[in-house]
Amino acid sequence: MSFKLFTKSLVTAAVVVSLLLLIVLSGCSAGDSAPVAQTPKVSVLTVQPQPQALTTELAGRTQAFMVAQIRPQVSGIVQQRLFVEGAEVKAGEALYQIDAAPYKAAFTQTQATAAKARATLKSTQATARRDAQLAKIDAISQQDNEDAQVSLQTAEADLQVALADVETARINLAYTRISSPLSGRIETSTVTPGALVVASQDTALTTVQQLDPIYVDVTQSTSELLRLKRDLASGTLQNNGQGETPVLLKLDDGSTYNHAGSLKFSGVTVTEGTGTVTLRAVFPNPDHLLLPGMYVRAVLDQAIDDKAILIPQKAVIRSASGVTSVLVVVAGKVEQRVLTIDRAVGNQWWVTSGLNAGDQVIVEGGQKVRVGNEVLAQNSETRSLPTRAAPTAIAKEG
Repeated sequence: MSFKLFTKSLVTAAVVVSLLLLIVLSGCSAGDSAPVAQTPKVSVLTVQPQPQALTTELAGRTQAFMVAQIRPQVSGIVQQRLFVEGAEVKAGEALYQIDAAPYKAAFTQTQATAAKARATLKSTQATARRDAQLAKIDAISQQDNEDAQVSLQTAEADLQVALADVETARINLAYTRISSPLSGRIETSTVTPGALVVASQDTALTTVQQLDPIYVDVTQSTSELLRLKRDLASGTLQNNGQGETPVLLKLDDGSTYNHAGSLKFSGVTVTEGTGTVTLRAVFPNPDHLLLPGMYVRAVLDQAIDDKAILIPQKAVIRSASGVTSVLVVVAGKVEQRVLTIDRAVGNQWWVTSGLNAGDQVIVEGGQKVRVGNEVLAQNSETRSLPTRAAPTAIAKEG
C-alpha cells in the first residue's frame, strides 16, 4: 500500500510541475506581444497677453464729509432743546433756545441810545450850519465856528458808535437761538434745559455730521506708490485715462458696497511710523449705510497693463524653497520655466517674467509627465478672466 501511495504522489507532483511550466510559458508569450506605451496627453493653455487693470486693495476707515461741533456764542440758561437726538436736521434749523430776555433788554437799550445820538446829531448839525453862516459876516469868532464844527463831527461819531452797539445787541439776541450750520445727522445732546452755558465753551452742546457723501481715508505704502510711478514713467503701465480714479468698497462683513466712489486726494506727507501716505476717496451715501469710523477696504484702479500675462493658479508649481514655475510644451517636449509673479487676479496669477506670448502652459496632466518627456498637447477649455477682473489684495510672489 505504501508503495502505491508514493507512486501516486509522484504522478501528482509531475502534473503540477507541468501546469506551472505551461503558465510561465504562456506569460512569456503574452509579454513578447505587448503593445508599445502611448505618448501621454496634456491640456495646455496658449499664453495671450491682454489689457488688465492694475487694482490695489487698501484698508481704511470712513470719515464724515463735514462735521460741525455746536457751541454757544452767548452765555445764558438753556430753555429748550429743539431737536430729536439721532435725527436728520437741515441747515439753519434751530437746535437750542437760550434765555433771550437779557439780550432783548440790551437790544432795546442800544436802540434808545442810538435814537438819542441821532437827535443830538440833528441839533449839532443845525448849530454848525448857523455858526458857519455867522462866521462869514464876522458875527461870531472863528473859534466858536470851529468848536461848532468839531461838535458836529463828534455827534456823527457818537451816532456811529450807537448804531454799532445796536448791531452787536441784535447779533447777540439772534445767537440765543442756536441753529445748525449744515444738514446732516445730529448726535446726542450734552446739556438739558435749565443748564447754564458759556460763550465759546470747550464742551460742545452736540455734533452734526454730514454723511452724504462720505469720505473714505485709506493708506498706501510709499514703496508701492513709488513702483507705480516708476512703471508709469517707463511706459510699462499706462494711466487709466480717467480724470478721477474709480474706487470700489468692501465692507467689514465681506459684502461689496453698492455705490462706486472716486479718488479725490492723495497725501503729500509720509507718516514716519508706518511709511505710508493717505489717500482720500468720496462715496455717495444716500441710505446712510456707511457711518463714520467704519472699517472698510477700498479697491482702486490705478493703471492698466496693456500686455498682462495671466495664467490659472492650478498650473503653477511651487517648490519647497518658494520658487514658482510652470511646465510648458516646446516642440512636443516638456520644459520647466521659472516665473516671477506680481499678484493674484481672481483665480489666476499675474506673471511679470518667465513666459512669452504663444507659450503653451500645461494646465492639466502635468503630474503624469517629467521634464524632457514627449507629450501630445491638447487645447484646454480654460479661458482667461475678463479685462476688469474682480480685484483682490496684493499678494507678492517670487
